Amino acid sequence: MTTDLFPDFAARWIDIPAGRFFARVGGPEDASPVLLLHGFPQSHACWHRIAPALAERHRVVCLDLKGYGWSAAPEGDPRHEAYAKRILAAEVVAVMESLGHVHFALVGHDRGARVGYRLALDEPGRIARLALLDILPTLVQWERIEANPRKPSHWNFLAEAAPGPEQAIGRDADAYFEGLLRDWSGDTSLKAFAPAALHLYRQAWNVPERIHAFCEDYRAGATRDREADLADLAAGRELTCPTLILTGDSYLDREPETPLAAWQRTFAPKAVAAEVTSGHFLAEENAEATLAALRTFLA
Repeated sequence: MTTDLFPDFAARWIDIPAGRFFARVGGPEDASPVLLLHGFPQSHACWHRIAPALAERHRVVCLDLKGYGWSAAPEGDPRHEAYAKRILAAEVVAVMESLGHVHFALVGHDRGARVGYRLALDEPGRIARLALLDILPTLVQWERIEANPRKPSHWNFLAEAAPGPEQAIGRDADAYFEGLLRDWSGDTSLKAFAPAALHLYRQAWNVPERIHAFCEDYRAGATRDREADLADLAAGRELTCPTLILTGDSYLDREPETPLAAWQRTFAPKAVAAEVTSGHFLAEENAEATLAALRTFLA
């Protein structure tokens, strides 16, 4: 099924100290590299509608982050360091260096975008251009959650102590994750998702080790990632590379400030914004507009 999703892309297994990672790689070998990082609860498959077109002009790498898709999913640790975005970012660097890329553009959606901006803050010389799809900074997201404690949040649920969320999700993983896909899509259905992509998502989210990894991702978000953001904000660190805040028009709240304003207030004062008609899953719900925005930015 993945061959149909990524024609002319090679399947690559990359071994680094953190484990074995999976990626799809396509495009001219001498073209400028672009790394595409997926979000929760998906995998590299979310890029299948735009990666082949981007590969006409770029060397495109679609990577499964640790814990997702087919990449390694080690057990978490008591301090939630293993799934901290700083650690995931360092793993991304190791993977890209193994593929021969030291300096590259990065397009991240959801959790992948959090890895992307952490990498760009920690190692600014690595990232040529950074596109962040449909997220707010982690510290801003937590501010909004805590300002409205009665509003249910999957962030709070997934960050609860193990094994509570893992056991609750494991009783019917398809129902839980498909419910999220529906809730976050513009038309509240699964119509935007190709059957082959859904098949890959279901394969991963029905594996107990990966459910645990997803939860550890969010536990790190509530602890190590938030701490890193707060430290960088206090130190006045900013994203120095060209940065695009690309959002759908129906998922993120625009109050008390727009996504662009939140980024400009915190880490990306020079960021630019673009918006497409979409729910949360831009690359699958509105691939044409998402591709057009990314082509313009990456050019």
